[in-house]
Amino acid sequence: MKLELADHTILVTGASRGIGRATALALADAGATVAVHYGQSREAAREVADQCGDGAKPIQADLSDLEATDRLFANVVDTFGPVDALVLNAGVAVPTPLDAETEDWHESWTDTMHVNLRAPELLCRHALPHFREHGGGRLISIASRAAFRGDTPDYMTYAASKAGLVALTRSVARGFGDDGVKAFTIAPGFVRTDMAQDFIDEYGEAHATSDLAIDDLTVPEDVAPFVVFLASGYADHATGATIDVNAGSYVH
Repeated sequence: MKLELADHTILVTGASRGIGRATALALADAGATVAVHYGQSREAAREVADQCGDGAKPIQADLSDLEATDRLFANVVDTFGPVDALVLNAGVAVPTPLDAETEDWHESWTDTMHVNLRAPELLCRHALPHFREHGGGRLISIASRAAFRGDTPDYMTYAASKAGLVALTRSVARGFGDDGVKAFTIAPGFVRTDMAQDFIDEYGEAHATSDLAIDDLTVPEDVAPFVVFLASGYADHATGATIDVNAGSYVH
C-alpha cells in the first residue's frame, strides 16, 4: 500500500510548529500541496512551506479573531483552488487556576474556546459546503486524550474545548456522510511540543510519562503519519472514529 496524495490540497491549521509542522511535512512528502496556516510565526511558517515545496504557501490568520477566522478558508481556496482536506490542529493551552480573578478566568476560557473550538466550527461552516460542492472531503481534528479523561484543575478549559472538538467532528461524520465528507479525530496524549512544555515545566516530565506503557514521550512525528493515512482515503469507513496516540496511557 502506498499513500499517494499528489492530487490533494490540504489546509493544516497551526502548521508552523509542533504537530502541525510535522503533519504538513508528512503530507507534502506523500505528494500533497499544503496550505501552511499560521497565526504569528511568519518566518517559521515560511520555512515549513519551503520545506514542503510543491506549491505549499504560508497562509496567515489569527484564530482568536472572528473576522480573520471567517476569511481563512476562502483565502485558501482563492490561493490554491479546491481543498480536499482540512486538518484542525491549531490549539492553545492556557492555565486557568480556580483562584484567578474572574476577569482573568473569563478571558482564559474565552480565548481557549475561540481557538480550540469556535475557530474549528467556523472553518467547518465554510469547508462543509465546499466539500459538498466538490464531491466530498476529509476533516481531521487533532483533539487530546484530555477530552476523554479530563485534565488537571488548571487545564479544565483545555479539556473542555477538546471535548467539544470531538463532538463537533463526530457530528460532521454523522451529518455529512451522504455528501462524501469523512471526519476523524486523533487524540494524542502528551506530545513533546512548545505548547506542552509549559505543562512539563510546571509539573515535571515524570508526571507526563508516569502512566505511559512506552518510556518515550510522544513526539510530533509520531502523530503525523496517522493524518496522512486518514487523508489518503484508505480509512474512510472509520469515519467518526477517534485514534488514540498516547503511548499506551489508557492501557498501562
